[in-house]
Amino acid sequence: MESVTLDALDRRLIHALQLDGRLPFSRIAAAVGVPERTVARRYHRLRSRLALRVVGLVDGRRTGMLDWVVRVRCAPEAVETLAVLLARRDDTSWIAPLVGGTELTCMIRTPPPGDDGRRPFFEQLARTAGVREVGAACVLRPVAGVGGWAGRMDALGEAEQRLLLPPRPAPADPTGPADPAAPADPAEAVPVLSPADSALLRALSQDGRADLGRLAAATGCSESTVRRRIGQLRDSGVLAFEVEIDPALFGYPIEALLWLDVPPAGLRAVAEALAGHRQVAFAALTTGPSSVFVMVECRSVSGLHAYVTDELAALRGITRIESAVTQRRTKRAGPLPAPLAEKRAGAPSGRAAAQ
Repeated sequence: MESVTLDALDRRLIHALQLDGRLPFSRIAAAVGVPERTVARRYHRLRSRLALRVVGLVDGRRTGMLDWVVRVRCAPEAVETLAVLLARRDDTSWIAPLVGGTELTCMIRTPPPGDDGRRPFFEQLARTAGVREVGAACVLRPVAGVGGWAGRMDALGEAEQRLLLPPRPAPADPTGPADPAAPADPAEAVPVLSPADSALLRALSQDGRADLGRLAAATGCSESTVRRRIGQLRDSGVLAFEVEIDPALFGYPIEALLWLDVPPAGLRAVAEALAGHRQVAFAALTTGPSSVFVMVECRSVSGLHAYVTDELAALRGITRIESAVTQRRTKRAGPLPAPLAEKRAGAPSGRAAAQ
């Protein structure tokens, strides 16, 4: 990736896209007070340098799927190969080798457990050459960061944001009753996605701002049908848009993963606090030895230390913290961009994890 530096206009553009990844450039330009061609040029410059991408994401809870935070301990010589193998899969995201060289983490999406005649993904992974231990925690409920990391959402004033989007309902209590629009059980109220829907979602996962003509060609539907279906999928909560960009461009080069032990009685208070912490890019309640998983972005190692010893230490209910610093991101929320996928196509092949 070419060297990129963000200025004030770039940050305002990114903030606007996080509010709505498909906002027309004309509306963004009107809100920030610059010509439309300037906004479009800034976006295409950042995207061509692989610094910025808008991706369409499917909420697994709305489609009967399960998300898992996976930790893989492996031989040092296997880390890079395994990261590439996992990155090729459509069901993986947020792949990161950790500093130390013997562990990586990722998120994986699977169907609910059941006997479908196939070897489960986790069994495949455990049998992969070089893998020594696999740990998987099921994401029960995201509690922070779903609408975007706060660190990249302070460039637009309230008046500018109102020009871009109408007021939205207040978010639901992260630990309270489930959103009525979401299925209470993965087997219930799962929307039926047609082959055209699946093709549409695949196209949007590669480019959330793809124009209607390209999406129509990908799905075999008319542009008006595509426009209507995007709106329906968004309204139902199945589809959302995420901005992929390296936090280091905002001055946050240190990314750490935290596993918090919190007894059930303290989960509500801890979740509410994490939702308000600027450093938190994502947090979720999970199964496993630790009940809360957190991804944080910091300006320095001393900033990470201050966050853990000041803000987290002040929260009642946390009995233990395990932390690890990521080495880099092999993959973010969406599938690998085409240039990166082509670059890694010649990586060593493997058996189980790639199947």
